Amino acid sequence: MNVTVSTPDTVECAEKGLKVVLPTGQSYFNYYWLRDNCPSSFNTTTRERSFDIFHLEHAPRAKAARIEGDRLIIDWADEDHVTRMPISWLEAHAEGKRRHDPADLPRRPWYGDHYPDVARFTQAELLSDKAKVKVWLEAMIVEGISVVTDMPDTDEALTQLVNVMGQVRPSFFGAYFDVRTHINPTNTAYTAAALELHTDVPAEEHAPGIQFLHMRANTVQGGRNLFGDGMAAANDFREMDPEGFRLLSTIDIPFYCEHDTYDMRAYQRVIELDQHGEVSGLTISQHLLDLIDLPQSLLDDYYPAFCRFGKLLQDGRYVMRFTLQAGECIVFDNHRVVHGRSAYSATSGDRYLRGCYADRAEMRSSYRALVCEGRFKA
Repeated sequence: MNVTVSTPDTVECAEKGLKVVLPTGQSYFNYYWLRDNCPSSFNTTTRERSFDIFHLEHAPRAKAARIEGDRLIIDWADEDHVTRMPISWLEAHAEGKRRHDPADLPRRPWYGDHYPDVARFTQAELLSDKAKVKVWLEAMIVEGISVVTDMPDTDEALTQLVNVMGQVRPSFFGAYFDVRTHINPTNTAYTAAALELHTDVPAEEHAPGIQFLHMRANTVQGGRNLFGDGMAAANDFREMDPEGFRLLSTIDIPFYCEHDTYDMRAYQRVIELDQHGEVSGLTISQHLLDLIDLPQSLLDDYYPAFCRFGKLLQDGRYVMRFTLQAGECIVFDNHRVVHGRSAYSATSGDRYLRGCYADRAEMRSSYRALVCEGRFKA
């Protein structure tokens, strides 16, 4: 067996780290980072780091280091420990880039004519077929919306569907909410009035990420569903009005929701950006917008930009109009997709939606678990 052993020029022990000549060229690795990420630092059963670098009595430093075969071997000073680090792993992390995230997929914008092409799945196939679940979650990440059909007319059906993605995430309204006409409504949704395009629960510090609306009955006149891709509108707004986009994506404004037993308040940005600087979502609701407490001189520019964007969101180019049927559940990204409905006649029939939320982070976690090999998987 051929064993490659490093020469003195291959690995150099510097004051705070190692200089290692890799197949891709020379790279530098900090001693703390090397010791903390020694393969032996992780428990392969729990998949967690079992080594606690805080317990080291001295700052880690190498007594000697060399390359043998496809491993970097480090003999540590002040500690009876040897690290054997795969060269291929060092190459993958030499530049300090973020770990590849299979859930960081490019989002695809859609417009008002998209409804026939919305991703559709049956409840039964999502409960039984992981391949279908993968396609569903990918559609949710990329387009932010899907329809699940053949949903049983039971409370349990909604819970079962959410559990395919993650867990039910309560809001201050509770774990579930029932959208029907109430005698003493605490929310515009609980009336038969028109509901303007909005995102839900902006008054929570971290608004829920994914919304499920299960139509249990729908025999009323009117009440058409309105859904729009806020990301598509925001991307266009960025091109049309760069300064307005800058204001809406950098300045927080207040939202509230209050009644007899709660008084929720939070500051949000109307346009949300991700780590790449791309539009990841919106927070907008005229029903729950608090008094904007910005300096009046700033409002000279902010309010016109806010209104220009709000009008753009309502443009027919961006809004799908359809009627969700009983037995269908629309699932959508509450930080990307704005939704509303037209008015309906409360005495013309029965209209009942049961809804709840889940976390976007849990959705992405479930997707990664289906497609990613991860640190500990073969």
